[in-house]
Amino acid sequence: MQIKKNDTVVVITGKDKGKKGTVLKAFPKTNKVVVEGVNVQTKHQKAKQNAPAEIKHIEGPIDASNVMLWDSKAKAPTRVGYQVVDGQKKRVSKKSGTILD
Repeated sequence: MQIKKNDTVVVITGKDKGKKGTVLKAFPKTNKVVVEGVNVQTKHQKAKQNAPAEIKHIEGPIDASNVMLWDSKAKAPTRVGYQVVDGQKKRVSKKSGTILD
């Protein structure tokens, strides 16, 4: 999976198309990511002895194929390539050629 936690991504398809946000969680085994402000779901929290009932709005996971990495230099979504630099594999923006890691 090419997207990691704290990456800035833009949604390219679905009901939240065009929204931009940071990745809060990444689930590589299921190929899903949780993006801030995207796929917001309503959860009803039952009242407890020390806390009242409330309605929470939390972000749900979306498939990683529905988001693209945001290239801050090119100001556009970009694909991700890989390059070996000093013996380490680094992620590289296809649009601007800058190293992302």
